[in-house]
Amino acid sequence: MDEYKLQGLSCGNCAREMEEEINKLENGEGSRILYNSSKLVLAKGVDMQKVEKILSSDGAAIIKGHDDIDAGGQEHDHDHAHTHDSSTNIKILLGISAIIFLSAIYVDTQWNNLVPVFMYLTAAATSGYPTFIKGAKNLLKLKFNIDTLMTIALIGAFSIGEWKEGTLVAILFGVNELLEGMGMEKARKSMEELLKVAPKEAILIEGDKERVVPIETLKTGDLVLVKSGQKIPSDGIVAAGKSSVNEAAITGEAMPVEKEPDEKVFGGSINNEGVLKVKITKEYKDSSLAKILHLVEEAQETKTPTEQFINRFARYYTPLIMIIAALVMVVPPLFMNGDWGSWFYQGLAVLIVGCPCALILSSPIAIVSGIARNAKNGILVKGGVFLEQLGKIDTIAFDKTGTLTKGHPYVEKTIVYDVENFYRIAGSIEKTSSHPIAKAVIEKISRENITYSEPEEINTISGQGVSAVIEGTTYKVGNEKSLGFTLSQQTETDINSLKDAGYTLVIVSDEEKVLGVFGITDEIREESKGIISELYSAGINNAVMLTGDHHKTAEKVAKQVGLTDYYANLLPDEKVAKVKELTAKGKTAMVGDGINDAPALATADLGIAMGKGTDSAIETADIVLMQDHLGKLPSAITISKRVNKIIKLNISLALGLKLIALLLTIPGLLTLWIAILSDMGATILVTLISLTIMIGEKRGAA
Repeated sequence: MDEYKLQGLSCGNCAREMEEEINKLENGEGSRILYNSSKLVLAKGVDMQKVEKILSSDGAAIIKGHDDIDAGGQEHDHDHAHTHDSSTNIKILLGISAIIFLSAIYVDTQWNNLVPVFMYLTAAATSGYPTFIKGAKNLLKLKFNIDTLMTIALIGAFSIGEWKEGTLVAILFGVNELLEGMGMEKARKSMEELLKVAPKEAILIEGDKERVVPIETLKTGDLVLVKSGQKIPSDGIVAAGKSSVNEAAITGEAMPVEKEPDEKVFGGSINNEGVLKVKITKEYKDSSLAKILHLVEEAQETKTPTEQFINRFARYYTPLIMIIAALVMVVPPLFMNGDWGSWFYQGLAVLIVGCPCALILSSPIAIVSGIARNAKNGILVKGGVFLEQLGKIDTIAFDKTGTLTKGHPYVEKTIVYDVENFYRIAGSIEKTSSHPIAKAVIEKISRENITYSEPEEINTISGQGVSAVIEGTTYKVGNEKSLGFTLSQQTETDINSLKDAGYTLVIVSDEEKVLGVFGITDEIREESKGIISELYSAGINNAVMLTGDHHKTAEKVAKQVGLTDYYANLLPDEKVAKVKELTAKGKTAMVGDGINDAPALATADLGIAMGKGTDSAIETADIVLMQDHLGKLPSAITISKRVNKIIKLNISLALGLKLIALLLTIPGLLTLWIAILSDMGATILVTLISLTIMIGEKRGAA
């Protein structure tokens, strides 16, 4: 498949019809016109002249120089003024047409001859000649779309002497088309701004020399120089230098992150100050940023169930309107002895009301705006269907480790019986261990300003812990099994109390007594409780936790963060079974790390992974939180619910205004200008309402 950038693509219904025509060409099957991103995906071997002819029939064209989009998904930098120039020309023509129209109205009051008629025709032709030409061609092909409807309506209006109203319809239709195109272009620009974060060039270091190269030429292992204010070209590791880096392009987080040698950096991040030397670990096409941008571009073109319904409906809608218009023209005069001329006029108005543009536009602008808004917050929604689904979720199931908690142990509670020896002995034994629990113990002891002793002998006891001889005495650090003596009543009570509270125990003892106990747990993220509360406010009814940890630990976490329920001691297959139970009761999303929870993520109605741009997270889930926390999830749900509400409102307005206009035919009150205003009003309303999703974007509000 080849990909081309288009200009002049302003009508969703027309784009659909052109796509169908291209698919009918030899080798054209599978070709697509991506209306939201204004692109053409063309099958190999299609006759380009025929494709360009089909595009030109609706005023669209391939932008020359954009027929070469590279493997990284980046368009080469060419002139982008085409669309702007086209829009300016339309505005000028509409302005001239309006002046001629107003002049014709004045002349019509002064002279009763053909001069004002000629002026009306000139004004109509100036504002809408492309529409009339397309409509006339469609009539010859018996193809019925909005251009056909408008052409028939105008020919009919002029044939019965409605020069003024016919011209007004032509001008207002031109304004309507302009506004429709501008609305979609606004949504596209928001998406294009997002895609501009990709760097174009890099400074490659080769020995003692430096040279500027395109980022597509970088290979794994290359060393690049990133100066202050420049973008890091691709994923890599800092080889030299220290600096703060803005990772907003990946995570949506505005706060800079300090980077030192051996730390990972993402392509597209901005080096704030200093100079970094970065060793490239991934070619640009495989980098986190490239994958994100590719998925975002794909996401805006996936059709939601609502959009699919609208597109199917639109295919039958226009012919149905033509049948209704014909019935309005014929039935009343035949059976009600009505005036043929007035009912013919009413029928023409019905044709104009039948324009499906507002209905077609009711969804895509809102979807593109929602995906772009979330992407700028560091939330990757892989398609409109998932955006729509997110807004319908009422239950969220969370994995515990690394999602609600930090995923590494820490000492939360200590009970000390021997102040002089407890910390010293524990630190002396654990300092050489790399076990996560030993590290947690050392981190706790490091705050106590303790001087360690050097063990004379250290032995690991399988399933129990570690024993060591220090200053001639044998000490042990481990679990309850490591104790070889009877506990005092107080010590036994304290240990049971810690176990009941869900702590993992590290007991420090000599051969006769316990020196003290560390109560270790997985540290709950500071933001978890507040986020769960925000999720309830965003409309989530149930927040549950699925974990393999034991009951007491799960209960403790659930109470602290405010979950509605929790399920403990779950094996991976049991997690999947529990997710199936939840999905049977309501729309359920599963939030995990994208690796261990992959089966549960796939089973849920919606899989949400968090992982700060990890490949597994990006590939596994339907939605990816590019941060390493849940902070942006409530705003993503709020935006999704807003998008869904706006789409429903838009459909109601698009159909409602047309229904009201059609009902005016019953008393014979429908006029051409009311018909065009109802259609124009619906288009303007759905466009403006859809663009409100962008409000608050810069301040990051939901």
